Amino acid sequence: MVDDEPALVRVLSIALEARGYGVTVAKTGQAAAEQAAVVEPDLIILDLGLPDVDGIRLCASLRSWYRNPIVVVTADGLQDRKIAALDAGADDYVTKPFSTGELLARIRVGLRHRQTIEAVVDPVTVRVGDLFIDVAAHQVSIGGVEVEMTPKEFRLLTLLARNRGRVLTHGVLLSHVWQGRPGTTQSLRVHVNQLRGKLGGGPARPRLVTEPGVGYRLLEPGVDLDA
Repeated sequence: MVDDEPALVRVLSIALEARGYGVTVAKTGQAAAEQAAVVEPDLIILDLGLPDVDGIRLCASLRSWYRNPIVVVTADGLQDRKIAALDAGADDYVTKPFSTGELLARIRVGLRHRQTIEAVVDPVTVRVGDLFIDVAAHQVSIGGVEVEMTPKEFRLLTLLARNRGRVLTHGVLLSHVWQGRPGTTQSLRVHVNQLRGKLGGGPARPRLVTEPGVGYRLLEPGVDLDA
């Protein structure tokens, strides 16, 4: 946990340790970089408002070598700040003030994402609930039934599924899915809505959710960040 607010650190540490997490605290960006290199934690909670360095620059520096999830905490709630943090390598964000329950939910999602990225970097098959993607064969099936996908829909769904639980910004999605060709957030929104229709609903189905003004993420079945 990288934060210089003693009261918040104390409350969150108690809540995390009560649920079986081990917590290491750094009060400055420099201390965070040094401790992360030694401890290499399963997940980092990073407050962007640090006394010695810009939190986004620290996030980008950590991401250059650190592979596990980073959940950023921001006080201003500005969309540009959130997007910059996500583009710098953060996996998720929480805006102050937040509930302990919300942060714990983000941590659980982040740790599930960690399990994903511990696997092969570019797996040839991806499964999320009853969604199955065979990347090599360019095939998608839902509940065992093959579903037709356009090339853009396939690239979009595969990228989201490989990064399930992680917020992907509009810029990241447009860059990867449109492959350098012109694309707009409106065209992205259209493709997302088409995917939602093809995914359908049900207890075993992943959910494609919108992060307003920021991007999208694919949630595993049963995951509810609002709980």
